[in-house]
Amino acid sequence: MPSTTPAEVRTIPAGGRTAPPGGHSLRLDIQGLRAVAVTLVVLSHAGVAQVSGGYVGVDVFFVISGFLITSLLVRELATTGRLSVRTFYARRALRLLPASSLVIVVTLAGSWLFLSKARLAEYAGDTLGSALYAVNFRLAAAGTDYLAQNSPPSPFQHFWSLAVEEQFYLVWPLLLLLSWRAARGRRRPIALVLGALCLGSFVVSVLVTNSSAPWAYFGSPTRGWELGAGALPALATARLERLPAALAAPLTWLGLACVALAAVWYDDETPFPGYHALLPVLGAALVLAGGCAPASHGAGWLLGRRPMVWLGGLSYGWYLWHWPLLVVAPVALGLTDGTAGVPLALGLCAVALGLAWLTLRLVENPVRFHRAFRGRPNRALVLGVGLSAGATVLALTAAAVPPTLQVGGPAPVQAQEQAGPPDPPA
Repeated sequence: MPSTTPAEVRTIPAGGRTAPPGGHSLRLDIQGLRAVAVTLVVLSHAGVAQVSGGYVGVDVFFVISGFLITSLLVRELATTGRLSVRTFYARRALRLLPASSLVIVVTLAGSWLFLSKARLAEYAGDTLGSALYAVNFRLAAAGTDYLAQNSPPSPFQHFWSLAVEEQFYLVWPLLLLLSWRAARGRRRPIALVLGALCLGSFVVSVLVTNSSAPWAYFGSPTRGWELGAGALPALATARLERLPAALAAPLTWLGLACVALAAVWYDDETPFPGYHALLPVLGAALVLAGGCAPASHGAGWLLGRRPMVWLGGLSYGWYLWHWPLLVVAPVALGLTDGTAGVPLALGLCAVALGLAWLTLRLVENPVRFHRAFRGRPNRALVLGVGLSAGATVLALTAAAVPPTLQVGGPAPVQAQEQAGPPDPPA
């Protein structure tokens, strides 16, 4: 899911290799689209039947992330002619790791205290995979069905989407830099290369969905085209900004309608991602593309409303907190089947939203904007490595020193039990 701040939700300059400082317009509609995406995911996980396909919100997040990160990278390339990969990863570390590390630690503690002791080694492995952004491969290898309702899911399962994003960004900045230099700053050749890669990834997604659903769902090769679908309009912003309002506005509404249709039409039986992912992915891309030429009667009118923007700013934390609460809290509350009904699940999601607000105020913003890291990417990278290492140590400790399993007394000896009572025949 996207992890940019509101200040970073800006468009790249129209045309040319240079960008005027401070000349980027704030894209409040993107914050609103993030709000739509996270709300769909949360309601779907809470069991609201009307949005059984709300899991497509993750696909919307992928598209947004591809658009925003590529916009930032292209803006730096257009302005300076170079790209600081170190600074890029430092920004990612400051933005992602403080909140995710906190959630990982709290979730591991909750799993230790309340969930099955027999599965703690599995949860510790999921903790390690989440801390290293590789849990999606672990889930795919295990053949886990993220949408399954019969077996208790891992409280770390939602970290798979963050892992897919970070795996994409291990490759994309370097590929973009090489393409930019080879094309001498011309965006059309870069877009053609990216389009070919997206097409290949989409074909793989369709084929693997039919042959191995877990790998199709969790795999980064089968999801890469979704991030690329967001990167393509970022490369074409100069042209998109010149769209007439009569065309741009309907595009945004059409895109929003595609996302909504997928959310209410799809369900757990829909083969996903495959070609079904085209509907929400193209819908999100249309919203982003049309929003480059904002019109007063476009979908930005709705998405840019203050409540939507506020919720979009909390989307990262809400996504992180809601799933562990839905998995751990029902067991902690003593529910016999370990699952929450829709009313309780919605209440837990509301609590998660409150935790997201607190995390933003007390953890994310204080760390990200601390003067100790301003202009010092090396410090940010050291912090990121330290947080990941700390979560890794906790995971390994939990696996090495599991809690004691509660067992009963020794099995009774049948002969003694029969001879002991006053009336043996009875």
